[in-house]
Amino acid sequence: MRSILIAVLTGAVLTLIARAQTITPKQAADHIGQREMVCGTIASEHTAYRSRGTPTFINLDQPYPHQDFTIVIWGDNRASVGRLPTSGDVCVTGIIKEYRGIPEIALRGHHWYVPK
Repeated sequence: MRSILIAVLTGAVLTLIARAQTITPKQAADHIGQREMVCGTIASEHTAYRSRGTPTFINLDQPYPHQDFTIVIWGDNRASVGRLPTSGDVCVTGIIKEYRGIPEIALRGHHWYVPK
């Protein structure tokens, strides 16, 4: 019983630490190459069905082409990522990369959540 309580408390503490260490989509540009949790509001989304790899782009805080940050989900990874919301707030975790001057995280698994 004691070990279960410790495991639950440890999980709760780690969740609080993770939430305390989130960054905004604008701050992501200062964290290229780092693993971070980025939280923002979905401003636009688009699936490029005619593009190689069938990527889905979810832009945070500002819609394309003025987005602050992009979540990219390649077609091959869509099933493992799950169904992301199309509006509201979302947080994603991963390595931040830069593509054409815009920071992005390419999701390969279920590394996102909807903050409450």
